Amino acid sequence: MSNPQRPSTPPSVPLTYTIASSTPHSGKYGPENIIVDKPQDQASRWSGAFQGNANQWIMLRLESLAVLKMITFGKFSKPHPCNMKELKVFVGMSEDHMTEVLHAGLKNDTIPETFPLKYVNNSGVDFPTQYVKIVPIIAHGQNFHISIWHVSMTGILDPTYVEKIRYTYDEFRETAVLRYVLKHLRQRRLLTPYQSILSRANIQLEHPLVTQLHESLVLQGNWSNSEKLLDSMSSSGLFNSHLNACQPRSVWTRLSGTDADGDIPPARGGHAMCMDPVNEMIYVFGGWNGEKSLDDFWVYSVKEDKWKVLSHSTTQEQNAPGARSCHKMVFDSKTGSIYLLGRLNDEDGLREPTPVPPRVQHGASGAPAGYQLPTTQQQQPGAPLAGSSSPDSTTKMFTSEFYRYHTRGVLAGKWDFLSIDTASSGGPPLIFDHQMAMDSDAQILYVFGGRVVDGDWDNFKYSGLYSYNVSTSKWKSLQQPLVDPLHGSQVIPSRFGHSMVLDPVSKTLYIFAGQREDKYLSDMYTYNLNTGVATEIFSNFTAAGGPDACFTQRAVIDPELKEIYVFCGLTRSPTTGPQNTLRAYLSNWVYRYDTRPGKWMQILRQPDRPPSELPLPRFAHQVVYNPSTKSVFLHGGNAGGAPVADGGRAAREADEEAIAVDSGDEGKDGPAAGTKERRLDDFWRMELKRPGPEEIIRQAKSQIRQQQFREMCEEEAPVKALNFLQTQVSSVVDHSNAKETEIFRSLLTHLLSPASMSSSSLHSRVSSSASMASGSSLSSSASSVEHEDSREVSNRPLKRSRAEREGSGVWTNELSEDDSPKFMGGGMQRLRDMTDPLEAVIRGEDGESLLTGARYSQRTEVFESILKFVEDGEKQPSESLLDLVERDRCRVDVF
Repeated sequence: MSNPQRPSTPPSVPLTYTIASSTPHSGKYGPENIIVDKPQDQASRWSGAFQGNANQWIMLRLESLAVLKMITFGKFSKPHPCNMKELKVFVGMSEDHMTEVLHAGLKNDTIPETFPLKYVNNSGVDFPTQYVKIVPIIAHGQNFHISIWHVSMTGILDPTYVEKIRYTYDEFRETAVLRYVLKHLRQRRLLTPYQSILSRANIQLEHPLVTQLHESLVLQGNWSNSEKLLDSMSSSGLFNSHLNACQPRSVWTRLSGTDADGDIPPARGGHAMCMDPVNEMIYVFGGWNGEKSLDDFWVYSVKEDKWKVLSHSTTQEQNAPGARSCHKMVFDSKTGSIYLLGRLNDEDGLREPTPVPPRVQHGASGAPAGYQLPTTQQQQPGAPLAGSSSPDSTTKMFTSEFYRYHTRGVLAGKWDFLSIDTASSGGPPLIFDHQMAMDSDAQILYVFGGRVVDGDWDNFKYSGLYSYNVSTSKWKSLQQPLVDPLHGSQVIPSRFGHSMVLDPVSKTLYIFAGQREDKYLSDMYTYNLNTGVATEIFSNFTAAGGPDACFTQRAVIDPELKEIYVFCGLTRSPTTGPQNTLRAYLSNWVYRYDTRPGKWMQILRQPDRPPSELPLPRFAHQVVYNPSTKSVFLHGGNAGGAPVADGGRAAREADEEAIAVDSGDEGKDGPAAGTKERRLDDFWRMELKRPGPEEIIRQAKSQIRQQQFREMCEEEAPVKALNFLQTQVSSVVDHSNAKETEIFRSLLTHLLSPASMSSSSLHSRVSSSASMASGSSLSSSASSVEHEDSREVSNRPLKRSRAEREGSGVWTNELSEDDSPKFMGGGMQRLRDMTDPLEAVIRGEDGESLLTGARYSQRTEVFESILKFVEDGEKQPSESLLDLVERDRCRVDVF
């Protein structure tokens, strides 16, 4: 169903409003105070009558109907414990039907905060607003009354534009309701009123090919034409959405390209890697080779399958970073710049130092222009720079250096030393095993988590969430780490060795897994960049069907498919307890976030490939992703202490990053005596393969032919039906699938059954056969196919409310006809048993002379089971009017 075209957009203007209603307020702090902004007046606020998280709200009425776009919350002239910390905003054209458009948090400061409001529904249609409901959830101070100081709003007020939006939205709602009605009528065989509504309302229920399939399959019983229509539907892309949601299989290819001298980057783990997706260039820097930190810098051309060394030692280059591991790099596709932050090197107190030559100085003092080194760091010539002093130096300062590398323009190949210490300018302290993400459109870089490097390895300290504005060169703290991760609903517990990816479309960060102290985490949070709201998606994604709690896993995102690909490192499961383990194979997962809370699927391995032709299980590796080619690239890592012949398949306890964190001594959790951890230099490309449209067509044909066989059992000679089963049905069954095989064998019972069957028994057999889709490798989300109206024909006994016969004193489970409620007249089945006059026109003279209600119901079930493969926007609604009735009856008004 196509979306209406929006008219050209006038500018937003301030909106005036009045107070429509509110819950009780405290003392003189009434709701009318929020209309005027008086930040110096402590009495100019609304304050709820109840403390804590009570059910409180203010209802505002806009002076005129408008498209509401922004809301601003003013504040008192100084921080206040009553300040609202968390809130929700609902809007609607009436007070009785409202939609949530904002869930946000406010800081306890004096700066007003503005939030964009949702004004487009899930179908892409703009909606107008008359009423605004503000629901405060909690104050900054515990057990304080929540206060709102000032509210202002902006939106589109142009009468002509707003009237067009209102008209379009009303039309959308009318169309949505009629689509449910149309589905209901067609299910009940009321084809004449169905066609009348279609013609008079001029709406589209579904794609024309889907309509043709219904006529061919349900009304005409034209099996061959129905199968031909499946090919047309596939060619039109109606199955693409379902195919993308199917469980994928990995296809790994080892990349063997070298540089001009036949070299490749040496083996390493804990390195940094990023990708230029436009030019298909992959950059690798630093890492740990098991003996020392590295400072070589490489680039790989995907198109040419060639490596090129950009620098054998960046330590010797001007403004460039020194040797390090556990750092992070991100690529800015808009400017072609690489940003590098964080480190763990040989001089930070965890490993024996490796002598390095003096760094090339940046300017006279080794600091960026305009920056004066602290007096404790002004060394004699030849001494290490700040942040690189020897471990026995009593004046060592752990400073967080920040670098940028140019890949384009006149500065291509040059480094910028952006900051000698990001913490001194409001950024993160020196950290390692953090994560970074780049919003190229907004030119903002985000950094979250990581363990702080300050020389104190006996205590765990973590960094929070920061943003860096490239245009202004300014850092901003978005969330500070919590001492108690259970305190506060808005703050994401900090961690290290986690994953973080950015969806640039929805402006959402996904943060999950990692380690906090000695615990591996299996939670997932989102952080909305527009509203600053953190939301817990999973407290335990393992229990939701995802991977075990993991550390140093890597993740990449495909915003178009709304998928996150996770490549596990070390894991801990309930069976292994605190022990770190490597899987017997590289464990990879897909997380689909197109719906909340989303769905986890494990990426299947290639069954026809020996382990020697697949990547070894590993940790401290790196992956990047090209969304244009749908290709993942994996490089290096630590394969643990297993011998080479074992392929790393033995479970073990090693992790260079975890060891450095947990003990400061590689020997504590390191490999057993006589073994040595193996760093890797291999380079792989992974592509995901999902079932093609031919698999959907096969399953759909199987369901069609099963129905054809069932009808042949009633009308044709048993020998003919049996031959059809053994040839035509068998040819579209996946006999390697146990469930499909079981259903196929169960079809033989139809040959032994009487030709005349009850409606309920027919329904039961069709439902069983149609459930094949859920048991195949294709359908990852569909459950057993059950007709949504099956409860209406259920023969389940109903309890009698009085004695079976007057004065008998006997109770029974049988419900006599006289006791039936007046509305239970069996009308639904009678409607299906009656032939609609329009059927003769559709079937034609050569069509079936009689289509029973039971058979109509069977074919409708098969038709709707095939619709599960069709994209949502191209088919009838998945829910029915009956579902909406049940939902309305059970609806609870939360606020």
